[in-house]
Amino acid sequence: MQKKLSKSAYGGISGERYVPYVSQGNKKVGNTAILIMGSLLAIIFAASTAYSGMKAGLTVAAGIPGSIIGSGLVGAFAKSKGILGKNIMQGMSSGGESIASGMIYVLPAIVLIGGHINFIEGLIVGILAILFSIGTSSLVHNYLVVEEHGNLVYPEAMAISEALVASDTGGDSLKYMGIGFGIGGVITMLTTSVFGVVNNMMNYVGSSFYKWKLDVEVNPLLAGIGFIVGLEVALTMFAGALLSNFAIAPLIGYFTDMAGNGAHVWNNASLAVNQMTVNDLASSYVKYIGAGMMLCGGLIGAIKLIPTIVTSIKKTLNAKNTTGEDKNTLGMISIVLGAVGIFVIGIIIAQNFMMGIVGALLAVILSLLFVIVSARIAGTIGCSNLPVSGMTIASLVIMTVVFVLFGWTSNAHTQILLMFGTFVVTAIAVGGGYMQSQKVTYVIGGSKSEMMKYFMISAIIGVVVVIGTISILSPQFVTDSATPAFGLPQANLIATLTSGIMSGELPWIMIIVGVAMAIVLYFLELPIMTVAIGFYLPISTTSIILIGALIKVFIDKATGDEAVKNNRIQSGISLSSGLIAGGSIIGLIGIILHVTGVLKDRVISGFASSNEMALILLVVMIVAIAAPLMMIKKGGDSEDEEAKG
Repeated sequence: MQKKLSKSAYGGISGERYVPYVSQGNKKVGNTAILIMGSLLAIIFAASTAYSGMKAGLTVAAGIPGSIIGSGLVGAFAKSKGILGKNIMQGMSSGGESIASGMIYVLPAIVLIGGHINFIEGLIVGILAILFSIGTSSLVHNYLVVEEHGNLVYPEAMAISEALVASDTGGDSLKYMGIGFGIGGVITMLTTSVFGVVNNMMNYVGSSFYKWKLDVEVNPLLAGIGFIVGLEVALTMFAGALLSNFAIAPLIGYFTDMAGNGAHVWNNASLAVNQMTVNDLASSYVKYIGAGMMLCGGLIGAIKLIPTIVTSIKKTLNAKNTTGEDKNTLGMISIVLGAVGIFVIGIIIAQNFMMGIVGALLAVILSLLFVIVSARIAGTIGCSNLPVSGMTIASLVIMTVVFVLFGWTSNAHTQILLMFGTFVVTAIAVGGGYMQSQKVTYVIGGSKSEMMKYFMISAIIGVVVVIGTISILSPQFVTDSATPAFGLPQANLIATLTSGIMSGELPWIMIIVGVAMAIVLYFLELPIMTVAIGFYLPISTTSIILIGALIKVFIDKATGDEAVKNNRIQSGISLSSGLIAGGSIIGLIGIILHVTGVLKDRVISGFASSNEMALILLVVMIVAIAAPLMMIKKGGDSEDEEAKG
């Protein structure tokens, strides 16, 4: 048995030649105990993510916390199932959480525009979205997971894999994961995520003449992701952020400053355009350019993947004499049921044959497109930072325009539109989480068909929990209070967006500009989606990811001996996995404690709230990450492990 993941788990050889951590024996280990424990985790993560996401707009991917908690449960109640049983647990955790990370963006918007959520309709739409998403993902599984092995890193999947291996073997991997968990946990507890005693955000904002901003969030989770994805991906994302914050926003600000006092922001009549701050520019205009970039990038990416999808379908149809893993029978059945089902339920919900057909057709096409995009983006930056809302915005823009062209512009029509949008956003969120779980299964050596079944079960459980949570809390969504109980930032944006298109008020020029910029990137042979993600995400996110990647570069350049370098980098990946685990678990606990009122929000004042305090925290984090790695003086058994791979 290997003591840690081989170097080849991160690339260096073709996917067909990779030997997984568990390469022999029975790969199917699921039983009643695993199902019950996994279902419990799915319920916990679905409910907590739905609650915290609607309260604060924040969600945390459950794969890493699920792998840690699941490892403890398997060790206590199903020890014989070993690492493969633990892998199913992390997949079921992700299944429940991914539903919440999608549905909370669109479903509450129905309430915000004055509608009512029908539990049965929502349940059926959610289940159909799960089936369609998993079926679609299965068509490109071999391409994204096997053929792109090493090119698509799947950073959080590798962190989960490291966590599973560390729980299985102990040794150096567990040691450095523990160090990373401690660093990530302590920093997260000190900041606003939990106790809020120190500031972890550096804010630098330009003058009214040149409206720019540079934010750096001292976030160990994001730094760990940066270390794992490496410099090339991190720099490409940061380039998108530079374009957004230092070119586009100042340019728009330059012209809006010339406007008269009678001109107002398109979605805020109380704010004059010449009074917009850089944050107003970003939220009301620049963000929509990013949505246009992702829309175009998604279309181009999907068109380029058509040959792969066709090949996958042909291989599946020709696999008559094969069984289990290769035939993908469940995947094909799922995509057919999901596609046919949304047409049937669409007609029933709309009570209008043409509207039901058009809405379902749009939902299927856009879901097919963005599920593939979501699965691929998860391979670049992981699921915690998956721009689900951006892809949903792009989808709803298209769907709403089509509805307007058909003359379906009433409030009732908008509610029907949002129900189709719920199908799309659920499929997008499931696509990323599912493919990430399958990447872990590939690396560890489990059964992909078994993961498909258990992920599907947990996601269906998640639908029940999330719709139930939203239905129970919906009376608190619309209140006269200045500080509503639930902020619902994404759902409010979706409600504003769809209503704006229906009424003819939307900054279309921003979306068109984003499409044009994406086409330019394509002609220059640059990665559209990676740049678009950096453009869309806050620069505070992309900057700390870059810093994490630079730490890896420092470790690499400061080490002369090749064996020592390999050991330091490998140990750094384990440490980064710990950073992600510590940041996500402690952050999730902190959010739950805050939104339930156990911990009160604190106002940080004085030096503790300054940029200097955040800078000190950043330096401490960098030193804490680099120091234990630089203390490694000899190479480990990386060559032996590579040979095994």
